Amino acid sequence: QVQLVESGGGLVQAGGSLRLSCAASGRISSTHAVGWFRQAPGKERDFVAAMSWSGGSTRYGDSVKGRFTISRDNAKNTVSLQMNNLKPEDTAVYYCAVSTGLRYRFYEIDYWGQGTQVTVSS
Repeated sequence: QVQLVESGGGLVQAGGSLRLSCAASGRISSTHAVGWFRQAPGKERDFVAAMSWSGGSTRYGDSVKGRFTISRDNAKNTVSLQMNNLKPEDTAVYYCAVSTGLRYRFYEIDYWGQGTQVTVSS
């Protein structure tokens, strides 16, 4: 089992920045990847960013490339998502996710966090 706890959501104006964190615990290994998905009201849960737990590979969704950065703190077993130049369309609940290997579809994810709300005002 893997446990994930997100933090760092909130309300920000367009153009601003937020940093989300995900604390991971349990049976997580180098075969896993950790990342972020987001879900806006009435929409599917979409891929945002992910990285292999070993740190060798990172991937980003097209809508966030160049604005969001995923990173990992090995000592704290946390994964962060730095979000810059936020837009109103980034408004969603953001979920931390763990999968076996890099995965980009919500149904391929093995573990989810509880989610944290990000709201970007125009």
